[in-house]
Amino acid sequence: MGRFLLAYLFFYFTFQVNYAQSTYPWADISLPLDVRVDKLIKSMTINEKIGQMMNDSPAIERLGIPHYNWWNECLHGVARAGLATVYPQAIGLAATFDDKALFHSAELISDEARAKYTDFVKKGSREIYQGLTYWSPNINIFRDPRWGRGQETYGEDPFLTGCMGAAFVKGLQGNQSNYLKLVATAKHFAVHSGPEYERHVMNAVVSPFDLWDTYLPAFHKLVRDASVASVMCAYNRFDGEPCCGSNTLLTDILRNMWGFKGYIVSDCGAIDDFYKTHKISINGVDSSVKAVRAGTDLECGNTYENLLSAFNKGEIKEYEIDEALHRLFIARFRLGLFSPDSLNPYANIPYSVVDSKDHRQDALNMACKSVVLLKNENDILPLSKSLRKIAIIGPAATDSVSILGNYNGTPGKLVTVLQGIKNKVSTETEVVFKQGVNYLDNKITMPINLWPMIFNEDKNGMKAEYFNNIKLEGTPVLTRIENGINFKGGVNDEIAPGIKARWISVRWTGKFIPNDDGDYTFCISGDDGFRLFIDNEIAIDHFSFHEEMSDTYTLHVKKGKKYDLRLEYFQGDQGVSIRFGGVNIQETNYEELANEVSDADAIIFVGGISPRLEGEEMPVNLPGFKRGDRTTIALPEVQTKMMQALYRTGKPVIFVMQIGSALSINWENSYLAAIVNAWYGGQAAGEAVADILFGDYNPAGRLPITFYCSDNDLPPYNDYSMKGRTYRYFTKETLYPFGYGLSYTNFSYSGLKVPDKIITGKDVSVSVDVKNIGKMDGDEVVQLYLIHHSSDSTIPRCALKGFKRISLKRGESKTVSFNLTPEDLSLVSSNGRLRQIPDKVSVFIGGGQPHTIGGINGVFSDTKILGPVFYCN
Repeated sequence: MGRFLLAYLFFYFTFQVNYAQSTYPWADISLPLDVRVDKLIKSMTINEKIGQMMNDSPAIERLGIPHYNWWNECLHGVARAGLATVYPQAIGLAATFDDKALFHSAELISDEARAKYTDFVKKGSREIYQGLTYWSPNINIFRDPRWGRGQETYGEDPFLTGCMGAAFVKGLQGNQSNYLKLVATAKHFAVHSGPEYERHVMNAVVSPFDLWDTYLPAFHKLVRDASVASVMCAYNRFDGEPCCGSNTLLTDILRNMWGFKGYIVSDCGAIDDFYKTHKISINGVDSSVKAVRAGTDLECGNTYENLLSAFNKGEIKEYEIDEALHRLFIARFRLGLFSPDSLNPYANIPYSVVDSKDHRQDALNMACKSVVLLKNENDILPLSKSLRKIAIIGPAATDSVSILGNYNGTPGKLVTVLQGIKNKVSTETEVVFKQGVNYLDNKITMPINLWPMIFNEDKNGMKAEYFNNIKLEGTPVLTRIENGINFKGGVNDEIAPGIKARWISVRWTGKFIPNDDGDYTFCISGDDGFRLFIDNEIAIDHFSFHEEMSDTYTLHVKKGKKYDLRLEYFQGDQGVSIRFGGVNIQETNYEELANEVSDADAIIFVGGISPRLEGEEMPVNLPGFKRGDRTTIALPEVQTKMMQALYRTGKPVIFVMQIGSALSINWENSYLAAIVNAWYGGQAAGEAVADILFGDYNPAGRLPITFYCSDNDLPPYNDYSMKGRTYRYFTKETLYPFGYGLSYTNFSYSGLKVPDKIITGKDVSVSVDVKNIGKMDGDEVVQLYLIHHSSDSTIPRCALKGFKRISLKRGESKTVSFNLTPEDLSLVSSNGRLRQIPDKVSVFIGGGQPHTIGGINGVFSDTKILGPVFYCN
């Protein structure tokens, strides 16, 4: 044994010495990390240094530095890089109220990310979405339900957001002191949550109180408690300064006050906005200098190319560039990119973990945990699996795209709601599906095959010309005849032989020769830009960067006449999708459809909204939507009309709601038998919904956002004051409150215990007994809220300060304990300072928010004693 150990040590040290001596001085792993990084930076020219400060950093072959692209996404699973396990959208993950489960899911996501990176490198590929630096999570506060990107967040509460975000970061970054598994990025710093259509010009103005009480706490927690390695600055201005050039945010708060040691990356194109839209600088040179001096180390974009001109003019010093580079290369070194794989505990995760059985099961578990039961009149749910007939209606029942949310990967297997129900029920149960309506209208499209009527010269099909740019410029790199256009994939998939599906454009041309007189409808679905010309006249035009969307054009034709078709398409650097074909459009008669399914034992309507309608800077405005944000929180009227017709059948109607943000569903809440909120549930969405509907899983998800009754309840969208927003400051009646969610069982609370005397500045331990008094095993989300009875009118009405998700068998009891820190017991003053003050404080622990507020429940006295705490029930 001793000889083996000596031999091993000899080999180990010999290998390390040879490794260091045969490469470069900065590769010597025996040196401190800071020294290695400094040696590398000193070896670089000013041109080389600047090149490493942009997200697509070129290789420096003479120094052995490979090409590296910093841009990756893993909001709810590895995104835009091909096969990956797709979890529920972030807002659904927040609804689990289970930070421990989220930590585990993040560990699995980071396993897949590491395995995919290793595989890409083995194949010699280091492109976008293939690295180890991930621009997740989004911890902006979901202050207004109209924000289309609110689906990417953990909801409206700073405490919940901080806890869930910290768990996610810890799971991504790993637990090794010397190595990072991945780099996580807290975004978008700061005071950023819509409107999407104003984000490049908007100036967010908030009081010091709102800044420190609402907008900064989650970022502070991720920096302090999770050691997040990166922060992304936002597009908008804050108090007149672009966030990526804000000395207040980046220097004073993030670095000096919080001691953040990681690197700061700009949102994509944000440095351009300094002079193009914010108009606070004159050109790219000035913008780049402002950003670097404020602390933005890495740019997503290429405006930092101007730093060379700034350097040559003496407008920026080399040491300022070196400081940014030092932080960037510390991250790359900590990822193990310049060390032997034998020393990196994360370097050899096998590719077999990607989309593995365990990961699929975890995605299902999280989908089940995320579902929120909003209504269950007369315990209509769970349904029997042996019902004679079930009717499934609605646009989301078979929508395999929307359940994946945005910033998503490509699952190996996904289950829609319709398929999940079919898989769950008895073989004797008849399941009937009719779509009935779309998300926004009742004009249902049925595919028809137009391709037998499309020709290019004497051949069936269209001539396809592929270009290696997004402008259809130059000589095509490939020309061929194609008899069909239907492609969906990742940026590293080939859209045609030898052509990767990124930064390309395609032109298809042909002639449409119809077989009959009449109307023919062309349908295009694409991500990114597409446009259709008929006889050289524009028919459909969405030639801009956008998420996947669809459009149609109806043409009245004569049999045998030739119509020139030209379809043009371009794809940037994200997921690719382009489909072209024909459809028949039929307008649904609500009453007729309802009569057709009136013999069903139960009717399940699966609707809501779609990430193809709400999201990041959509290219078009649709009824109820503006550039990806919503102009109303009402459920689209067409869906309510369909459910009203179904309700009139007298059969129980269950609404399965797919959303990324809150809806005002007042009629549905008043009349329908049951409402199940399923979010964008990821690859296992349909299976999870079926598990809930038929009782194989007892729902326990809780709302991380407030459901308001009306648009009239909302302050102006572009007003960043928190007055009248979220459960902490909203004083009117709500449809469903933050923290709300039903179960198939019931729980009781008793025996709240607190110390008799508590010294200000010390932790406080609180406990309560929880018992499952219902008929089923189930989870309960135990929530702790504090209510400060201060005379200061700006303080929250109540505030979440603790939560734990527990499992209890029927009849089982558990004691649940919480530790309240002095920070938890403190308030933010009007000038933004956090402090404990002598006021009265109520502690509430229950399955949701406090139902009553009042009473003298505790006093901070001058002697720093907190008296007995009264339990509000």
